[in-house]
Amino acid sequence: MALAITGKDRTACDLRAVSAKCKEAKAARRMLAIAMVLEGYDRKTAAKTCGMDRQTLRDWGEGRLEFCPVDRIQP
Repeated sequence: MALAITGKDRTACDLRAVSAKCKEAKAARRMLAIAMVLEGYDRKTAAKTCGMDRQTLRDWGEGRLEFCPVDRIQP
């Protein structure tokens, strides 16, 4: 099953910049994993690199990015 990134208003570079400023470690890891997927890494590699399983990454990649504090932090 392919990972669907539904919110493409942020680029991988934007997500990396925001994750660097994020005080919430779990949210930062999610943003980094999603950034890796946007850059072309497979979901398994992105999830493992960022300390989560593929299912968690899939859940966050399917439109749940709004629960990350991306909008509260300027890149």
